[in-house]
Amino acid sequence: MNFDSRRVQLVLALRKAGITDSKVMAVMESIPRNIFLAPILVKHAYEDVALPIGFEQTLSQPGVVGIMTQALDVTDRMKVLEVGTGSGYQTVVLSRLVRRVYTIERHRELLEKAEKRFKELKISNITAKYGDGTFGWKAQEPFDRIMVTAASLDIPPILADQLSIGGIMVVPIGQTSDLQSILKVKRTEDGFETEEIREVSFVPLIPAEV
Repeated sequence: MNFDSRRVQLVLALRKAGITDSKVMAVMESIPRNIFLAPILVKHAYEDVALPIGFEQTLSQPGVVGIMTQALDVTDRMKVLEVGTGSGYQTVVLSRLVRRVYTIERHRELLEKAEKRFKELKISNITAKYGDGTFGWKAQEPFDRIMVTAASLDIPPILADQLSIGGIMVVPIGQTSDLQSILKVKRTEDGFETEEIREVSFVPLIPAEV
């Protein structure tokens, strides 16, 4: 299978989805998406579709990964929190754009597989842990950026509080899988500003029990 030609097709799909950030495009083109999937699904690795990874979780379609990464508006000096490691694909995309990524996954098996992929790709700026991502990572706050890869009913307050002033969180918001939008949330001195990016369909963010 010629993965190089498939990646070129993926870049064209990303452009069609509205990704204009050249750094995001270059990073996503460079990452071998096939290694984040079970062998039976590898043939679909460069299609712009969401794919199952087990535990009722999915590897988001590349167009959505690109849109969310672009909306996060990162630089190589930033510290980023990712809630929901999943396969590790989004984590790797972020790791090549920022100083350090802290990522949390509530399914231990998914996390272990993701960490093996990080080692395979020789990535050293990812710190991962098993746990409930809805509590964030208080020991490492504040974060310049927060990426949430599951849908919340509303802006998660615990995570919002862990943003630095001027920081941005990108999170899918919606009541059901048919009624979700990517929301860009910016923390200001006076509160939060929000911007709706596009409609999406994500697995739900399971709320923390406090």
